[in-house]
Amino acid sequence: MENLIEILKVILLGIVEGITEWLPISSTGHMIIIDEFVQLNVTPEFKEMFFVVIQLGAIMAVVVLYWHKLWPFISGKKNDNVKYAPNYQGNSGLVNFLNKYVKWDTMQMWFKVLVAALPAAIIGLPFDDKLDELFYNFQTVSITLIVYGILFIIMENRNKNKKPLVKDFDGLTYKHALLIGVFQILALIPGTSRSGATILGAMLIGTSRYVAAEFSFFLAIPIMFGASLLKLVKFGLAFEAGEMVILIVGMVTAFIVSVIAIKTFMSYIKKKDFKVFGYYRIVLGIILIVYAVCTA
Repeated sequence: MENLIEILKVILLGIVEGITEWLPISSTGHMIIIDEFVQLNVTPEFKEMFFVVIQLGAIMAVVVLYWHKLWPFISGKKNDNVKYAPNYQGNSGLVNFLNKYVKWDTMQMWFKVLVAALPAAIIGLPFDDKLDELFYNFQTVSITLIVYGILFIIMENRNKNKKPLVKDFDGLTYKHALLIGVFQILALIPGTSRSGATILGAMLIGTSRYVAAEFSFFLAIPIMFGASLLKLVKFGLAFEAGEMVILIVGMVTAFIVSVIAIKTFMSYIKKKDFKVFGYYRIVLGIILIVYAVCTA
């Protein structure tokens, strides 16, 4: 019975992760909140690792749903809808390979993702433990939920009558990518939301909501894989049987829920703005502050 209860807790955490990873409302923040009320019966070290590595399940949902946009290689005859590497001429083996098998627009997108990932990697890797020590708490999440909720509302009001300058990935330059990566540094503070910081930054520099959201999804792939690998290395790979079950159940649940959440979210932002997420963040942040005061 006790094991069943722990599995149900893990499924709940997987559902929360699968929904909140892709919405600009902070998955880590929500995991900290849930942990305040529904605590797993595991060691603090495992829990810290679990809250990061469970995101791998969510990331795999992006890989599956966007495989056609993410995979940079093709086979067979040229496709007129695919942009090939420019200026590759001649009969050398490398040139023939590039012309026949590489989708240049997809390659460029990955280069931009890697450029955007650099700032968070440079700051996050050396200061990971210190940032967790300082900010991984209930109070920080409450404040950041409110602050960024207000910023989303301000941003949408600012952009109400403006047309986006960047409407597709061709228009997204390397400078844009780097600036979005700088905004992603803000997400190192729990409660900020990685997707929220990158979407907010992308919209500030003139991208459409749809491009901002998709680029945020793709940027999550190297960032989350890197963060998960870092946590796994620090924790070690000597899992107990129960810990392995918890990790697998959490990731599978996060994957399934993420597939639904991503499809729903992308359909939503085709017609609506992000204000509702700003209001949600503010209300939740206020509730948490009231709760903290009442239980102090």
